[in-house]
Amino acid sequence: MPLEDYEIVIGLEVHAELLTESKLFCGCSTKFGAEPNTHVCPVCLGLPGVLPVLNEKAVEYAVRAGLALNCEIASFSKFDRKNYFYPDLPKAYQISQYDLPLCRNGWVEIALPPADENSPARTKRIGIIRVHLEEEAGKSVHSSETIVGSEYSLEDYNRVGIPLIEIVSKPDIRSPQEARLYAESLRTILLYAGVSDCKMEEGSLRVDANISLRPRGATEFGTRTEIKNINSFRSIERALAYEAARQAQVLDEGGQVVQETRAWDELHGVTVAMRSKEEAQDYRYFPEPDLVPVVTSREWVEKIRASLPELPLARQERFQRQYGLPAYDAALLTETRDMADFFEEAARQWHDPKAVANWLMGDFTRLLKEHGLEVSQSRLRPGHLVGMLKLMEKGVISGKIAKTVFEEMFLSGQDAEQIVKDKGLVQIADTGELEGIIQRIIAANPQPAEDFRKGKEKALGFFVGQVMRETKGRANPALVNELLRKLLTAGQ
Repeated sequence: MPLEDYEIVIGLEVHAELLTESKLFCGCSTKFGAEPNTHVCPVCLGLPGVLPVLNEKAVEYAVRAGLALNCEIASFSKFDRKNYFYPDLPKAYQISQYDLPLCRNGWVEIALPPADENSPARTKRIGIIRVHLEEEAGKSVHSSETIVGSEYSLEDYNRVGIPLIEIVSKPDIRSPQEARLYAESLRTILLYAGVSDCKMEEGSLRVDANISLRPRGATEFGTRTEIKNINSFRSIERALAYEAARQAQVLDEGGQVVQETRAWDELHGVTVAMRSKEEAQDYRYFPEPDLVPVVTSREWVEKIRASLPELPLARQERFQRQYGLPAYDAALLTETRDMADFFEEAARQWHDPKAVANWLMGDFTRLLKEHGLEVSQSRLRPGHLVGMLKLMEKGVISGKIAKTVFEEMFLSGQDAEQIVKDKGLVQIADTGELEGIIQRIIAANPQPAEDFRKGKEKALGFFVGQVMRETKGRANPALVNELLRKLLTAGQ
C-alpha cells in the first residue's frame, strides 16, 4: 500500500532543562559551557555515602510548566530510581518519577495551516499524558581519533544532575508536520513561562519521537519505533517523514516493524537502528529511598498559576482582535515573549500597529539574525522605532531613508532624530530645488521623456529612480512624482 493508505501515529517525549542556577539534588552550577567535569561534586557524581537534597525552585518550575501546559498538579508525588548502566550515568541509576508524576492530563493547542488560501485557520489539541521531573545524565564525547586502533569516548559530567522535565504527549499527532508544530508550540510556551531557555543547540531542549503506522480505518496501534535525541525542529519533521516511509516499505514487502530505538543521521537523512526498545520493567523502577514524597498545597499551586504571563496562543488571538493584525503577523510576533513585548510597547505609542509589525517582522528580524542577537540584546528599543515613524509621518525622512536610519539605530542605539541630524538625511521637500534637479534629468534623457508623453507609464519609474539616485534617496517621493508629471507634460 502507498503511504497515503496508512495512518501515521506519533507521540513525542520532549526533555527540557530547567533554568535553575543549581542542580536538582546538589549545589553545583548549571551554567553551560564550563570546562569538562568542573561543575561536579560527590552528590552528582554518585559517590558512596552521599544523599540528595531536593531543589525547591526546580519543583516550582516544573509546576509552572505543568500549569502552562494545562496539566493537573498532583498534591502527592514521589521520586523513583530508574536503573540502567551507561557511561554518562555515574550512579548507574537516574532519579526520576514513574507512577506518581508531578503533572498529568494536560494539552497543547497547535495552529495548523489552512487547507487552502480560502480556508479558515485550524487548530488541533494534542493531549499530554504527564510532565515529570528528573535529573539529567552526562554527555559522552565521541572521538574519531583512535587509541591502539579502536575508537574511544570521554565523559563530561557537568550536565549530570541538572533538573529536567520530560513532557510526554498522547499519540494524537498524525503527521511529521504536526509533530514539528507541536514541538515548536511547546518551546514557545516554555519560553513564555520562563522555565527553560530551550536552546536546542546546547541540548537544553531535546525530542524523542515514537512513530507507528496502521492501515487507515484500523483502531489498533502498529508496532512503534523510537527516534532518539532529535535536536532541531527541521530534523523532527524530516526524521519522522523518513521513518514513516521506511515502515510503510517494510510492511508492503510483507515484513514486520521491529520495536527498537533508532537514531537520526542528519548527514544522510536516514534513521539507523541503535538497540532494542526498553520497556518500564527493563528499568526496574522502585521508590527513591533517600527522598521523601513531594506534597504541594493548593494555595502554593494557585500562587504559581497567578504568576503566569499571558500565554502565546491567547496573546496571538488578542493581537488579532486588539490591533487588527492578520493571523500570520500575530503568530510571528508572539513566537517569543520578548518580541511580543517589544511590539506591544511600540504599538501603545503609535497609531498604526501594522506599520510597527512590518518593521519588526522585516528589518528588525533580519538584523537580529545577521548579528546573532536575541530581542533582549538589541540596542534598538520600542521608543527608537516610534521616533523614526514620527519622522516619516512628518515627511522629514522618506521610506528609503528610514531603512538606513533603522539600521543605524540598531547598530548604535542612537535615536532617529539624532541620526538624521548627524548624517544630513533630512528629506528634500523644497519644490524649487527638486524642479531644478528634475529638469536637468529630463534634458539628459530625451527618449524616456518622449516615451512617457506617448503614454508609456513605465518611463515615469525610470525618472523617479534617477531623481532618487541623484538625491541619494532624500527626495520626497510623492512630490517627485507630482513634479515629474507636471514637467514632463509641460514639454509636450
